[in-house]
Amino acid sequence: MRVFLAGAGGAMGRHLIPRLVTDGHQVVGMTRSESKRNLVQSLGARHVAADALDADDVSRAITEAGPEVVLHELTSLPGDLEPRHFDRDFAMTNRLRTEGTDNLLSAARAVGVKRFIAQSYAGWPYERRGGPVKSEEDPLDPDPPAQFRPSLEAIKHLEATATGAIPIEGLVLRYGGFYGPHTSLGRPGGEQIKPIRKRRFPVVGSGQGVWSFVHIEDAAGATAAAVTKGQPGVYNVVDDDPAPVSEWLPALAAALGAKPPRHVPRWLGRLLAGEAAIMMLTESRGASNAKAKREFGWAPRYASWRTGFVEGLGSAEG
Repeated sequence: MRVFLAGAGGAMGRHLIPRLVTDGHQVVGMTRSESKRNLVQSLGARHVAADALDADDVSRAITEAGPEVVLHELTSLPGDLEPRHFDRDFAMTNRLRTEGTDNLLSAARAVGVKRFIAQSYAGWPYERRGGPVKSEEDPLDPDPPAQFRPSLEAIKHLEATATGAIPIEGLVLRYGGFYGPHTSLGRPGGEQIKPIRKRRFPVVGSGQGVWSFVHIEDAAGATAAAVTKGQPGVYNVVDDDPAPVSEWLPALAAALGAKPPRHVPRWLGRLLAGEAAIMMLTESRGASNAKAKREFGWAPRYASWRTGFVEGLGSAEG
């Protein structure tokens, strides 16, 4: 099939393009500038430069590509994310999830695209009541911390727009936290590794916030499967092992050869990092991957972060 990948120059693109090519698809990879041309071409795709926030630019790129499937993997995050300024640091990504989604979908409709697949997130957006692990049928948080509200509204816009794109088949993939080569939690150069090594990422309170992870290669595998499999709708793309911070953070530190994380009371964590960070560390919920495994015929190679953190972070230091 002819596949158009928006956001081809990021960590996902590095792993997804080769899978798509191996599956026999013809891939056009879009990045904002020409600077990623060589990378995208080396992965096996044809490159096109376009600004996702410019509707005419996106229309030109998609019209020229003539795809049957459009993949929306656009994000724009600073390397040094600060939980206290979550709304500021996610402002551009929020625009890509709203304006960018609208531009991609409008252009897709114009050329008769059959399927539209968009990236979302599993984890803190879920409601913080009930059990520790959520399915796609569970509600999102009706009252998130103030710093999260713009991002949650952007996620809700993306998900509603993509799944409501009839007659286009709209699928939304709620990824877990990425780790692995070229991610922020992987080698080389992962930005989240440094604070863990410096013991600046503590267990707050009892550390009962539940997180779901997914290795970047496994996320790419599920995404490639979604090109041809699965009914329209929302899918959690995570590993089999949602776990509280009190379990996974010490294990991650050990895998990195770092000292165990510090433990701080909730009041001190709030003072140092803000309410949004404390919510993620103490109240967030994990996600179930049962639907994605069933509908995509997919299973993660790293079924648990317990193995993935040891074997899958990457080998080269940057």
